[in-house]
Amino acid sequence: MSGYSLLSRADADDWMEAYPGFGEMRSYGGGLGSDQVALTWRRMPPGTGGRGSYGHSHRTQEELMLVTKGRVTVKVGDDVFEAGEGDAVRFAPEAVRSVHNDTDEDAELVLCSIQGEGSIEGEVIKHDDFWPA
Repeated sequence: MSGYSLLSRADADDWMEAYPGFGEMRSYGGGLGSDQVALTWRRMPPGTGGRGSYGHSHRTQEELMLVTKGRVTVKVGDDVFEAGEGDAVRFAPEAVRSVHNDTDEDAELVLCSIQGEGSIEGEVIKHDDFWPA
C-alpha cells in the first residue's frame, strides 16, 4: 500500500459543469478516497456567485474557506464583508452564507470540511432569496 492518492484537476468532479460561464467548483475528497476530509477548489469569474440567489447552511458540518486568489464579498446572516487573498473564514454549520465575486478578475477559493455521511444534498440546506441582487 502506498499511503497516498493523487487526483488531477481534470479528474475532480466539477459541480459547476452544468453552468457554463460560472467557473469551476472541483470536489477532491471523494475522488481521493478521503474518509474524513472534504476538499473543494472553486474558481469564480467576475460577477459570479450568490448575489441575487440563494444562500445555504449545513446540518452538521462547519466549513472553512481560504481565499487563494483575488477578492470576494461574503454574506453570513445579515453581515456582508470582503475577504482577500490569504484571508480565511470559518462558517458554523447553521450560519447561512453565500459568496460573490464583485471584482473584474477571477477569484479562487479552497473550501474544507469534514466528509459528510451520504450525499451532500442531505447535508446542505438551501435558503431562497437570501441575497437580493
